[in-house]
Amino acid sequence: MKKYISLILAAIIMLSALGCGGEPSVKQTVKDGMKTYYEMSDGTWKCDDHIYKYRLEIKGRLNNAAVDSVYVYLSNIEEISFEKAWKAGGLSSNTEDYFPVEDAVLVDMRNE
Repeated sequence: MKKYISLILAAIIMLSALGCGGEPSVKQTVKDGMKTYYEMSDGTWKCDDHIYKYRLEIKGRLNNAAVDSVYVYLSNIEEISFEKAWKAGGLSSNTEDYFPVEDAVLVDMRNE
């Protein structure tokens, strides 16, 4: 009897482990902007085969601008300053101001 209980418990544990190993599914597709990206069922974001923890909307005003600029990044960095966002968004001539794709990707920018 103990052997049967042990086998049943082992089978339950194996099936439970298999169920936890599945990949998250796409919850929402976002096509509004520069790049198509996806909100995943586990709360992460995906763009071009890279997974990001955060979706950041960074808003501020450039010098002498009449309206605010908004930069939308998918990122593994929890916070990005407005200055870093606009520089990495293509306005800097210094390549050190840009993010490695593993850290962040610009998916949209707009004026408000």
